[in-house]
Amino acid sequence: MRICVFGAGSVGGYLAGYLARGGAEVSAVARGAHLAAIRANGLTVESPAESLTVRIAASDQPADLGPQDLVLVTVKAPALPEVAAAIAPLLGPDTAVAFVMNGIPWWYFHAHGGPLDGRQLPLLDPGGALWRAVGPERAIGAVFWPACSVPSPGVVRLLTGAGSGTVFGEPSNAITPRLQALAAVFHSAALPVTLTQDIRTLIWRKLAFNLSAGPLCVLTETPVMDTHTEAALVACSGQILAEAIAAAAAMGITLDMDIPAIAETNRRLAHRPSILQDLTAGRPMEIEALYGVPLEMARMRGVPTPMLDVLTALIKVKARARGLYVPA
Repeated sequence: MRICVFGAGSVGGYLAGYLARGGAEVSAVARGAHLAAIRANGLTVESPAESLTVRIAASDQPADLGPQDLVLVTVKAPALPEVAAAIAPLLGPDTAVAFVMNGIPWWYFHAHGGPLDGRQLPLLDPGGALWRAVGPERAIGAVFWPACSVPSPGVVRLLTGAGSGTVFGEPSNAITPRLQALAAVFHSAALPVTLTQDIRTLIWRKLAFNLSAGPLCVLTETPVMDTHTEAALVACSGQILAEAIAAAAAMGITLDMDIPAIAETNRRLAHRPSILQDLTAGRPMEIEALYGVPLEMARMRGVPTPMLDVLTALIKVKARARGLYVPA
């Protein structure tokens, strides 16, 4: 299978390395020092269990790589307009495009059913560029659980065990031949993978878990565990979770989440969420995918979200002051 990883940073590089070792014909869209290092020395993936180096085709010009059977888009949400502008050379008549990203995806209402079916999300896809360039019928949803980083150009590190790995699902919730082919190539690469018939619920579950500490991490610029050392912040986290659960319910998604148990988990997490890593590194932040669009969905259904409203506004002010957020 010809697979291109569009955005071979931490998550994309991890997947690219293992897929290449597993026998897939892998290429990557990368840029800058990371691209130069991959070209010169190969792509190295470090995990708690091993270190591997693979040679893959890599370019900052998708036209150099040609049509693929599958494209894995692993960029951050602010880079999606760049994907829309550049992805065309990678797409053949039957190319599927799996979006392995955080937060609510741009295709969320495709094949959704009901009165919201086909609704677009301009905060994530300004001007409908992805809707036209990729087409929602190509889209496959994904939830990626492990934590990864790029400690140096050309090197990707899996920070935790692979755990449950990646979950893929169709917007229609069907288990299709293309999903089964995707799972097969992941199995060949020894990458943990699951197929689901309810990808939206899993997207909301991970989003709610991220919301339980992510906004507090951004505002305090500390790891998850440090945001749960004050009783008022633990209460704040619980209120955010309650609001996220209510917003999901208004979208027809039931989240059975134990708020006190999540607080206990957060007390032990030394992890710095990716949006905090972006803030401290001076990179554009995924504010709309993680906060803006969930709030927009809550407003669609008349669900009050006072805590998340205030925290999101504070985050926007902070990010805007550092030049890391421009409203869509």
